[in-house]
Amino acid sequence: MMSEPWLSLTEHLDRAADDGDFSGTVLVTAGEETLLHACHGIANRAAGVPVMRRTRFGVASLSKMFTAVAVLAALDDAGVGVDERVVDLLPEWRRPRTLDPGVTVHHLLTHTSGIGDYAEEDENLPGYVPDYAALWRELPNYRMRRPDDFLPLYSGLPAVRPPGEAYHYCNAGFVLLGALLEELTGEEFTEAVAARVLRPAGMRQSGYFALDEALPDIALGYFPPERPGGPWRSNIYSIPVVGGGDGGAFVTAQDLDRFLRAVASGGLLGDGTTARMLTPHAQVEEGLWMGHGAYLRGDGSFGYGGGDPGVEAIARHLPSRAATMVILANQEGSLDAVYDQVIEAFRTL
Repeated sequence: MMSEPWLSLTEHLDRAADDGDFSGTVLVTAGEETLLHACHGIANRAAGVPVMRRTRFGVASLSKMFTAVAVLAALDDAGVGVDERVVDLLPEWRRPRTLDPGVTVHHLLTHTSGIGDYAEEDENLPGYVPDYAALWRELPNYRMRRPDDFLPLYSGLPAVRPPGEAYHYCNAGFVLLGALLEELTGEEFTEAVAARVLRPAGMRQSGYFALDEALPDIALGYFPPERPGGPWRSNIYSIPVVGGGDGGAFVTAQDLDRFLRAVASGGLLGDGTTARMLTPHAQVEEGLWMGHGAYLRGDGSFGYGGGDPGVEAIARHLPSRAATMVILANQEGSLDAVYDQVIEAFRTL
């Protein structure tokens, strides 16, 4: 018999799904035990395919954790430290024209580079982008397949602050890390991440799948109908066709649990690099800090979240309890419907 608080959480997820507010999966594990793995909603509305445990969800910016681990592994292989300047690692044609020479890999990993962002999320800055999907109305999203394809979008943007001054979330910084990963390894970004993150972590079902590839068990991201009785719309024209340094991987909840545990154990990076990755380097807000590509909380947990048009995701791992929480959704607004209840249950571990 299921015990509290998992029974209450299960009932809440059922209600949210019945009301049409949640489409996705929730996974909570502790040690070797799976406490909850709930699946609700529709992965492919045209075909009527339901969300299942094997469903692979887009996770948007949560993928930045994969980029960070791959870059850290490649730096270790090359004998290069995170304090190396980007201008010393990337040729001029692969980096922004306005890049401050003082920007280091550490700055990019911690969102403290201060470089201009092609998808600025701070509404108080001139370059604020309120609608990410709008970026691809003039520039076809099917052209965005490699890190260098994004460079024209931010190459000439002015810096928002000096490097190292303070945390400022920057998608372009992780696109630049994607280019750096290619430069360090001589491999395309997606293969470099697969070789250093996905395969070593046992993430057999996950990858950077192109939106124009007909693959099984993929959850399409959806927007609600524009009019009563109208059709749901997918996000295939609202995000880059292939994921890159700043987001866009597809994962199962189980694979994401495997990844977080592999990071926590040092299995992907070794003890020293893992410790530095999970060290607070920049304060984001009260009780929240930035490590090397991971958000760190006062309770000792680490993780990341992500949101794209039609996509919402969040994952957190608490090493002291060997516990993981994952929420993956393919419908906007799903996190609002279930996040507080999942967190409340997770905090009882």
